[in-house]
Amino acid sequence: MKNQVQLITYADRLSGAGLTELTQLLDGPLAGLFGGVHILPFYYPIDGSDAGFDPIDHSEVDKRLGNWESVKTLGERFEIMADLIVNHASAQSPEFQDVLKHGEQSPYWPLFLKEQDIFPGGISDEQAQAIFRPRPTSCFTPKKLQSGETVNFWTTFTDNQVDINVETPQGKAYLDKILTLFAKNNVKIIRLDAAGYAIKRAGTSCFMTPESFDFINKLSRQANALGMETIAEIHSHYQTQIDVASKVDRVYDFALPPLILHALFSNNADPLLCWLQQSPRNCLTVLDTHDGIGIVDAGPDGDKPGLLNAQQIDTLVETIHANSRGESKQATGAAASNVDLYQVNCTYYDALGRNDLDYLIARAIQFFSPGVPQVYYGGLLALHNDIALLENTNVGRDINRSYLNEQQVEDALFKPVVKCLCKLIELRNHSSAFDGEFILSGSEEAFSLQWRNQDARAQLQVNLTTREAHITLQEPGCIKYLSLSDLLHNLKN
Repeated sequence: MKNQVQLITYADRLSGAGLTELTQLLDGPLAGLFGGVHILPFYYPIDGSDAGFDPIDHSEVDKRLGNWESVKTLGERFEIMADLIVNHASAQSPEFQDVLKHGEQSPYWPLFLKEQDIFPGGISDEQAQAIFRPRPTSCFTPKKLQSGETVNFWTTFTDNQVDINVETPQGKAYLDKILTLFAKNNVKIIRLDAAGYAIKRAGTSCFMTPESFDFINKLSRQANALGMETIAEIHSHYQTQIDVASKVDRVYDFALPPLILHALFSNNADPLLCWLQQSPRNCLTVLDTHDGIGIVDAGPDGDKPGLLNAQQIDTLVETIHANSRGESKQATGAAASNVDLYQVNCTYYDALGRNDLDYLIARAIQFFSPGVPQVYYGGLLALHNDIALLENTNVGRDINRSYLNEQQVEDALFKPVVKCLCKLIELRNHSSAFDGEFILSGSEEAFSLQWRNQDARAQLQVNLTTREAHITLQEPGCIKYLSLSDLLHNLKN
């Protein structure tokens, strides 16, 4: 993966159309900003119950977006990241419909995970309580077969997302088929979606078990053999992220977004700096994604202390709700049809109360933190919470999943805060210092993030109390200074 800023987007929600139009956008108004693009699920259908993460056919590009040739063409210009939806498929898929029709006689019967596969004698209350799940209801859904028999299928996320038994020959063949398609069509990076839930064992949490680590490791090596990198997508305690980082090419730094918010809300960067001293160096950094703002990644887990304590987490969440005028509260937890309870649904810009300078400081910290930065399309354009879409769908995550047309994109690119962000992206992409050594210093309200690579230097100095943020760039024979507040002021006037 190029050490340049990457874009995260849906093909249709940013371009207003499909893959060809997304390619034109990246080559046109967004030219020079991104080394690669994570195209969120473009499989059939893109408008299922979980915005493409519940594929009826994972091997088919939704015709409304294009086809595999469209993907291949885009991949000739930009590094493409695509989602391998490891854990589940849609209950509407032909394979699962065949299971409902033919039961155990279906060739796909072993493909889908059932309660009896892990608990042949039935599951006890104690065993059920031990299972880690991202929703408050049961992880099993009873499905009635055509024969009249009712079977409990494992549905970790929603009733429409039936878990795959990846340990069976049918499960392995399912994933092999998709991996091969990716490799043939210029996909270079694979996001292992929900891989931490893929291996279940009785008497465990059924999440990130030792067998899960082994599975992720083997799947990563398989992708490598086909010429692709893998990124593990796992929301969990920060120590788990450090452990997973040794098993895959890259891991997400999901602890960074809440820690930056905490620093800006409290004027104390100590938890952030503590994390940056130990965070995996082979990570992707994000502030926002198609999901919410992860909270569990920075918090405690049972007896294991977090980077933030329980009180700090509560204050963080309540501050986001206050800054967003209660909009995030409408979209989070039991307030909307959420598939997870460990994230706050809100745009990052609104989480910061639409404060342009704070938003730019947050992005500067992200770009200077170890790892390759990714920027979500809503974050790129500093979008507000989409309350109209939320009210229309009652899906919490949709507050941060706006549908945009070409004019809306062009208008957003002229906003001063967006122009400033684009300047920061260009700076991050063009300095060779970021290929060198990371140096961290400071504490509490004032700190410095610095990169050194031979004669190249890049330094970010932040004072949280005064909100001063200065960038110094040094290349042979040239030194540049940049004040974020001055840059923002000049673009506003």
